[in-house]
Amino acid sequence: MDELPGWLPAWCLDQLGGEPTGVLFTSRQVSTVFGLRLVGGRDVVVKARADDGRAGSCVAAQARLAEGGFPCARPLTPVVRVGALAVHAEEFRPGGAVLHGNSPDVAVRCARVFARLMVALAGVTVAPPLPNPAWVRWDHADAGTWPAIDVLDNRDQRAVPAHIVETAQRARTRLLAAASPGVLGHADFEAQNLRWRGRQLWAVHDWDSLAWQPEAALVGAASGSFASSGPPTLAPVESSDAFLTAYQDFRGRSFTAVELEIAWAASVWMAAYNAREMALCGGASAGGDALRAQAAERLRRAHA
Repeated sequence: MDELPGWLPAWCLDQLGGEPTGVLFTSRQVSTVFGLRLVGGRDVVVKARADDGRAGSCVAAQARLAEGGFPCARPLTPVVRVGALAVHAEEFRPGGAVLHGNSPDVAVRCARVFARLMVALAGVTVAPPLPNPAWVRWDHADAGTWPAIDVLDNRDQRAVPAHIVETAQRARTRLLAAASPGVLGHADFEAQNLRWRGRQLWAVHDWDSLAWQPEAALVGAASGSFASSGPPTLAPVESSDAFLTAYQDFRGRSFTAVELEIAWAASVWMAAYNAREMALCGGASAGGDALRAQAAERLRRAHA
C-alpha cells in the first residue's frame, strides 16, 4: 500500500466509491496496472498510462465487447485524466491458464479466437486509437526506420544487428506500398494476454493495445506473435501459415494475394521491432534468433 501513487486512493474513492485496503498485484509495462481490494472487499483493476489520446477509444471498444459477451474485463469507469496520465478501472477477471506452444494446432486455436475478436470489433465504432502501438507503427512519419521512442533511441544503436534493421526496412517498404483501409484490431495478440479454461477461452487482456491498421496486417502480426508467453518471440513459419489459413476459414473469406503479402510483411516487421528492443535493452535473444532464421522466407512471402 505504501508504494501506491498518492493520487490513487482519492481517485478510487471518487470513481469507485471506496479506497483501496490491499494490493492484489502490480504490473509496469506500457501501462501501470494495479490490482486492488477496496473497502468492502470489492476487487478491481486500475490502469494508468501516458495520455497520448488513445485510451478513450480503447476503453470504449473494450466496454462494447464486454457488453456483447466477449470474454474480457468490463470497464467500470471511463478514462479520467490525472495529470499527464489517462486512468480507468475495470473488473478483476482472474483465473485461466496461458496456452503454451507454437505448433500449427495451437496456431489454429488462436486464429479462431482472433477471428472472433475481429468480427466483434467490426461492429464497434470509435475514433481510431492513434498513434498505433509502436510495434505496429510502421506507418510513422518519424525520420528513419523506427518510430521515435526516446527510451530506445537514446541507447547505443550499434547493439542492433544489421540484419534486424534491413529486415524492418524491407518489411516497412512493402507495408507502406499497400493501400488497404484501416480497421480496429488487437495488436498485442500474444499467449500471455490470453487465458483459457481447458479448451474454452476465458479472457483476452491488454485492450490498451488496440490499433488501426489493415485487417491483413493485424492478422499477420498476430500470426507471428501468438506464441509469445514471456519475452517476445516469433512463431515458426508453418505455424504462421496455419494461423493465416485458419483465420480466413473462420472469417469465411479469402485474402487476396496482396493481402497475404501484407500479412507476412506485418509479421516480420513486428518481430524486427521486438528484436531491436531486446537487443537494446539486454533482453532474451530467442526472438532475434528466430527472426534471423526466418526473415528470408517471410520476406519472400511478403514480396518484399
